[in-house]
Amino acid sequence: MSERVASMLWIEKYRPRRLDDVINQEEVILGLKNLLAGNVVEMPHLLFAGPPGTGKTTIALAFARELYGDHWRDYVLELNASDERGINVIREKVKIFAQYFTPTEEAPFKIVILDEADMMTSEAQTALRRIMEVNARVTRFILICNYLNRIISPIQSRTAIFRFKRLSFEDVKSYLEMICRNEGVDCPEEVLKKIYDVSLGDMRRAINLLQSAATVGGGKITVELIDNLVGKASPEAISKIIDMLRMGNFESARSLLYDFMSVTGLDAGEVIRLIYSELLSRNLLNAETAEILADFEYRLQFSLNPEIQITALLAKLIGALSVGK
Repeated sequence: MSERVASMLWIEKYRPRRLDDVINQEEVILGLKNLLAGNVVEMPHLLFAGPPGTGKTTIALAFARELYGDHWRDYVLELNASDERGINVIREKVKIFAQYFTPTEEAPFKIVILDEADMMTSEAQTALRRIMEVNARVTRFILICNYLNRIISPIQSRTAIFRFKRLSFEDVKSYLEMICRNEGVDCPEEVLKKIYDVSLGDMRRAINLLQSAATVGGGKITVELIDNLVGKASPEAISKIIDMLRMGNFESARSLLYDFMSVTGLDAGEVIRLIYSELLSRNLLNAETAEILADFEYRLQFSLNPEIQITALLAKLIGALSVGK
């Protein structure tokens, strides 16, 4: 690999630019194409919901490119709700962005892409709904979230909802193989499977891991190299955490879980789903543990401190899973 290529972020270099280039999500693509083919002026606000790394932001940008053409950047504002939680900041930016704009046939409105909208509080979302209504004549919002149930009903009822599916191994494998061919990287199928397992089907995370491995390995990637790079990020960590809980070792389980979340970037909700899957596969899921997981997943929707909730979850599970119970 050349030094210039190695220094580029592959996640941006290989981000699909057109709707037709996006992996999977056929139903979403078809729906958006129908919007483009119809009376665009009547397009509603959009809400993209689904797991991370499934193409939500990529498709939002590709949609804007196909709507506006080469000058799409003049009509699109990207904001991140988790970075700009102050609703007043969002209100002012949208107001400045939308003012002095006269709709035309080529650009009937501007688009605001608001990522991680489910990170906003209910109060902030209520204010956002008002912003969407006030600016509806000249602005359309594309809201992006991982968890649809964290978006308040008044916003859901005012948007066209598109649900994204988690990518399969074959989806991720074919895209990573294309990148490997272009970059001259040797990456056998068992390595691609390891990358997929570690990234939990998140295409963005898989591409970033592939680039890191290619940089360290000099173009040849092995399973051992991936293991060394991810360290404690392996999903096997969840199995070890459950073993620690069964032995009553709360401190070690908590420490390993925090390391796992820090390295993988997973949020508490995703971790709960991993614990659920692991308990199910080990025949440890019963009425008590299922109720505990469901209770804490519900609590997370209203919690301002997920770390407290995930710690309390471990404390609760240790009583339900204890070997000596």
